[in-house]
Amino acid sequence: MENIENKLLLLDETSFGPLWPFVKDESITDVDYNGTDLWLTDIHKVKTKVDTYVVTDRFLEVFINKVSMAVEQQFNPANPILEAESEELRITAVHESVTSTGRAFCIRKAPAVPRYRAQTLIRQEYCSKKILALLINCIRTKMNFVICGDTGVGKTEFAKFLSGYIRPQDKVITIEDNPEWHYAKLYPGNDCIAIKVKKDKSDGNERGSFTTMNYTNAIKTCLRLNPSWIMLSEARSKEAKSLLECFSTGVKGITTIHTDNVLKIPDRFMNMIQNTMDADRMVNDIYDFIDVGILLRIKEMPDGKSRRYIDQLCFFYRENEENHTSLLLDEGAVQTDSLPDSIRKKMERAGIFEPFHFEFQEGKI
Repeated sequence: MENIENKLLLLDETSFGPLWPFVKDESITDVDYNGTDLWLTDIHKVKTKVDTYVVTDRFLEVFINKVSMAVEQQFNPANPILEAESEELRITAVHESVTSTGRAFCIRKAPAVPRYRAQTLIRQEYCSKKILALLINCIRTKMNFVICGDTGVGKTEFAKFLSGYIRPQDKVITIEDNPEWHYAKLYPGNDCIAIKVKKDKSDGNERGSFTTMNYTNAIKTCLRLNPSWIMLSEARSKEAKSLLECFSTGVKGITTIHTDNVLKIPDRFMNMIQNTMDADRMVNDIYDFIDVGILLRIKEMPDGKSRRYIDQLCFFYRENEENHTSLLLDEGAVQTDSLPDSIRKKMERAGIFEPFHFEFQEGKI
């Protein structure tokens, strides 16, 4: 597949037609057409159905045809799935030959804009000021983060927010198959390399094989590029082992995974690694090189909106040759404000003696 990004940039207001206002609206995250109805999802996870006249049969045919030509992919009964992307959009279309509800498409937006700001997170009770200060100080201390939760809870958005507190001179390498982090655009002037892995769709594997670089090779390549931080958009498979090996060299990082409890993070990593040889050592490495576990959730509010929040926060560490987990937050409530000695010492070595204090500046990411 050729350079989709450059070709999709040719799709302008005329190409998107009546969808253009929704594409440009920063408060809208998803534009979905199910074959009959057009639905919009906003940043509060509120879904709204738009009048059906917006998407006519004629517009649907023209729009999908333009996307198909832009990425030079056929879209027909023999090729019923169409996928395309730009730097900020991901478009997926499904042909009517494989659905009973008609031709459908989804436009998912990942704009290069900061959705989260510190004062907004505090005001919306995403977490307390003290907890947010602690997490920022963990970034300043150069700890490794794993952010978990269900699809749509905003794992990548929160990771993007935290990465804004990395020192500009620290080289950051982002690794993604779909552009979502936008680190270089969000923080212009910072030292950054963005690596994109490309899937070979002839492979039926969930992750796919890759014509140029897979996730594991991308992580190993990073070590030759002298990084300070690696941002892996999501760890899903055996690349988790390469990520741990990378952390063991002193490179720091942030990644996201799918699990519903921070206490399951070590087991989830072991399942992804899929290697029973020397399992004890691998478990020890997880507790040695992953510092912070965060679980994000969404709570439905009476007004129909949804509130994202930090449900769990924990530290992983080893002391006296034993693995430990310290749970600071559970169900959004503080369990303890006492940090493990090893975590506190890391912060003190970084010059941070008040872990729960940070001077927030209004308007700053």
